Amino acid sequence: MVKVLNKQELLGNAFSSTNRKAREIVLDAIEALLDEVDPKKVVKSQVRLANETLIVGEKSFDLSSFNNILVVGGGKASGFMAEALEEILGDRIKRGLIVVPKGTSGKYKTKRTAFHEASHPIPDNSSVEGARKIVNLVSHAKENDLVICLISGGGSSLMALPRTGILLEDKQKVTDLLLKCGATINEINTVRKHISAFKGGQLAKTAYPATILGLLLSDVLGDPLDVIASGPTVPDSSTFEEALKILKRYDMWKKIPGSIKKVLLEGEKGLIDETPKKGDPIFEKVHNVVIGNNRLACQATIKAMKKSGLNTMFLSSFLEGEAREVGTALAALAKEVLASGNPLPPPVGIVVGGETTVTVIGRGKGGRNQELALAAALRIEGLDKVVIASVSTDGVDGPTDAAGALVDGETMRHSKGLGLEAGMFMKNNDSYEFFSRVGGLIYTGPTGTNVNDVTMIIVL
Repeated sequence: MVKVLNKQELLGNAFSSTNRKAREIVLDAIEALLDEVDPKKVVKSQVRLANETLIVGEKSFDLSSFNNILVVGGGKASGFMAEALEEILGDRIKRGLIVVPKGTSGKYKTKRTAFHEASHPIPDNSSVEGARKIVNLVSHAKENDLVICLISGGGSSLMALPRTGILLEDKQKVTDLLLKCGATINEINTVRKHISAFKGGQLAKTAYPATILGLLLSDVLGDPLDVIASGPTVPDSSTFEEALKILKRYDMWKKIPGSIKKVLLEGEKGLIDETPKKGDPIFEKVHNVVIGNNRLACQATIKAMKKSGLNTMFLSSFLEGEAREVGTALAALAKEVLASGNPLPPPVGIVVGGETTVTVIGRGKGGRNQELALAAALRIEGLDKVVIASVSTDGVDGPTDAAGALVDGETMRHSKGLGLEAGMFMKNNDSYEFFSRVGGLIYTGPTGTNVNDVTMIIVL
């Protein structure tokens, strides 16, 4: 079970017994939600074997009708997903290859499935090599073979195969620009799919005419299948034209390398084939199933808060927008609860999930959850009985080693006592440095899963 590594430190930083209690509830809830979305646990709850029938939700597959079972995929959770699947299917799996983040392959115990380490969030040559290995494996699949594709968040970067004519360094530059401009994951993946030879249903095209079963752990709001890891086994609903509009919307077109401009412009004109669309025969034997998502994490958080005796409310799993603006809005909600008991009387725990964005204008270091927390701290200054925390379920918030941050009404008072101006840290997108000095960073280490972010408001 994943733990909050600095739990005692965070509890010790509380300036009142009430705030300490609120912090304890939050930290216990974080551990509970991470346990609930453990990839092995999720797979085993959704996938089972009855004699020779593989059952996934309402779908079933007669394994005796297949000559070979191949397992492929990638993402932050895909290693543990593969481990669980092999425990279910055992020697029925002929061969497997999963692309996982660098430094993690030693965590997984499998006999039939191999692991390839690659880079995240910016793809590198190892990401290209991993995608090519998967393409080579499934390209030999026959009509009576079953390809099980394990997909989770992070797969877009880990499995990167640029279209012909696009250099890897050009794709790296575009990915970096997209991650910093404030674009949503849907917008980012629309561009990725159209500069890739792997994403947007193109893996399914390579594996045709084999049967494909995609097991997806979603890190995207609303679980759109074609956006999760850029949908390698899913019909693509986006177009070259939309990819162009996104780059222009964020004033990135002039910064885009020439090779990518050429491909996108030729694609818009119909000179390059679009990604496979709904109705294409290659998808007739493709079955994609979302087995876990952000809602699952939020519901686990609510359950943990109820055990602590709180009145609870699960607001949404569709949270998005600028992190600092969302933090301000959630702080206002906490103040309303404290002032009027609306929408619920204290003691209350409110949970909201999703994924915010940060438009980087400064040179500091931080993540969306830390920036959200810093914005909230500025608005709840001086309030007792209020704690707000926000975490990334993969344990890595932006380019930092923290999962997120926790704040209360004493956070600003403490920072002022240290002579720190919180507004300057916010302006420089330097939330990580702020919380490193003041305290409040939440450390879990990489969790091996990824189902977006969870934000909690506690008012006692």
